[in-house]
Amino acid sequence: MSIHDRYRLSVVINAKGTYTPLGVYRSPDGVAAAVAQALPEFFVMDELGDRASEAIAQVTGAQAGAVVHCTAAGVTLSVAATMTGGDPRRISTLPDTSDLHNRVVLPASHVVDYGHTNLQGIRLSGAQVDLAGSADGCTIADLEAELDGPDVACLMLVASRLTRGEPIDLVSAIRAAHRRGVPAIIDAAAQFPRIADLLATGADLVLVSGQKYLGSPTAGIVAGSWPLVQAVRAQEKGIGRVMKPSKEAIVGVLAALEEWQAFDRVKWEADELAKVDAFVAAAGRIPDLTAEVVPDPTGLQVSRVLLKVPDAKRLATELEAGTPPIYVMTDRIDDNELMLELVPLSPDETATILAHLWTALT
Repeated sequence: MSIHDRYRLSVVINAKGTYTPLGVYRSPDGVAAAVAQALPEFFVMDELGDRASEAIAQVTGAQAGAVVHCTAAGVTLSVAATMTGGDPRRISTLPDTSDLHNRVVLPASHVVDYGHTNLQGIRLSGAQVDLAGSADGCTIADLEAELDGPDVACLMLVASRLTRGEPIDLVSAIRAAHRRGVPAIIDAAAQFPRIADLLATGADLVLVSGQKYLGSPTAGIVAGSWPLVQAVRAQEKGIGRVMKPSKEAIVGVLAALEEWQAFDRVKWEADELAKVDAFVAAAGRIPDLTAEVVPDPTGLQVSRVLLKVPDAKRLATELEAGTPPIYVMTDRIDDNELMLELVPLSPDETATILAHLWTALT
């Protein structure tokens, strides 16, 4: 009996990408096996955390790393770390930040909603957020104006396709913060394949999901400077207690990192592009539909399918109402465009999507 049958759950096809409400991603068999081995065992959790730090450092080039409950937790705990350092007294007082540098500078165009906004994730630490620029864009001058104020704890930047306006030059933004002695954090939840490049910007901490593309169980990965990573881990004696990683999460991240290192990424990228090309060629034969291959806007090594149809809202609704339900990206629905990510999907699943498109459009 499948897990879906056992608990009377819907079988879905997720062409929406690394989307939390659909379970994010699929874990490789090796990761699932490692997690199953961990569940009945005991561990010294600090020791397990040390092994994870070493593995994250080796894979990413960071000085150190930590596993936290999820990337959203990583946002809260990383901001907390910039306010408290490793000081146990300060850690114990959070979220009371009355005697701390507690201002976080965030570009207004980097306010994103992952199910809750990153504003709330920052404020959970007790910090206050000062927005730079406008929702339509933020210049380096806008950032510098906010960074010049008192009590700045850190600069928070977001690397995501959900940001708005012209992309910010991350290197220039981080240099502006560092000139003022302010640490910089990049929230890059879905950007694990680019983590080394993001660390190369000079960021003090980079936050990524362990699930998204890496395929671990629910977990966030914090990579960066040794002092700040240790301060993140120290939050487990404070507000981080409610965001702590489980033993199976840490073991799952370790196993996923091992698989990543053994992974032929050049072949994977070629295979994924071939999958997208084949889908676009097949979809292009459907009446009233135009299909294109589009690259990830953040530079992630993933190509997606863009569908242009006369009534994208109706099509998305019919796909979700079908059997099985098919979920696609609807960010461009007002322009009658739908986006599909095929990375975790099997040939049978992509064939099912094509069959449903034929039915809906003919």
